Amino acid sequence: MNRRFLTAEWRYLAMLNFEIDPDLLRPFVPPGTELDTWQGKTFISLVGFRFLRTRLLGIPIPFHRNFEEVNLRFYVRRHVGGESRRGVVFVKEIVPKWAIAVVARWVYNENYVACPMDSHIQLPDPARGQGGIVEYSWGKGAARNTLQAEFAGLPSYPVAGSLEEFIVEHYWGYVSQRSGAVLEYGVEHPPWRVWRATATRLECDVANCYGRPFVEVLGQEPRSALVAEGSAVTVFWGRQLPQQTAMPSNPAL
Repeated sequence: MNRRFLTAEWRYLAMLNFEIDPDLLRPFVPPGTELDTWQGKTFISLVGFRFLRTRLLGIPIPFHRNFEEVNLRFYVRRHVGGESRRGVVFVKEIVPKWAIAVVARWVYNENYVACPMDSHIQLPDPARGQGGIVEYSWGKGAARNTLQAEFAGLPSYPVAGSLEEFIVEHYWGYVSQRSGAVLEYGVEHPPWRVWRATATRLECDVANCYGRPFVEVLGQEPRSALVAEGSAVTVFWGRQLPQQTAMPSNPAL
């Protein structure tokens, strides 16, 4: 991997995972990659988490170190020689700081937007029989959206081959560029322990946030839901892959 672009901690990731028709995602798949599947099924995840202790190029930026993010993502892989690089593609990423959104768009061409956000974290206390809850909210007034997951007990590492392992074990990112090229970047972090969510709630104007193609999918109960402890992470500078055939226009944006 190349030099570091960003270091931070990603904590208390609430991940709602929905099975989706792969045809809905094909227009978003960057050239040179293909959809990654679990047991032949395709998934998309709505993820809320806390960004903490953020540094860009090793420098802490005042008032931009700790914030929330909510993103909609799906999973791809790229074959490089004998290696299969498992990565994510973001449909949209929401943060509360406009400067963060501007930098992410400029450096990676990621679809970042900024709007007011809030979060609430209550960790479980097994000794007292108390459950936990994580909640991420974004938007204003009547347009407020909320992602929530309840969980209990102690976290554990996902079972090998499980859907939970599939969701959290992706260490590359892929972004289509305006030129038609694709940017590939690495993400480094240790394996995460997770809780399986015992209940979830999603109140979201999906059509307005993510586009009509995702309304039906995100309106269903998630196929699985989990909360990951998270850890320190490093995001590396991206590198441009050899240019492929231009990607079709994005119908949801």
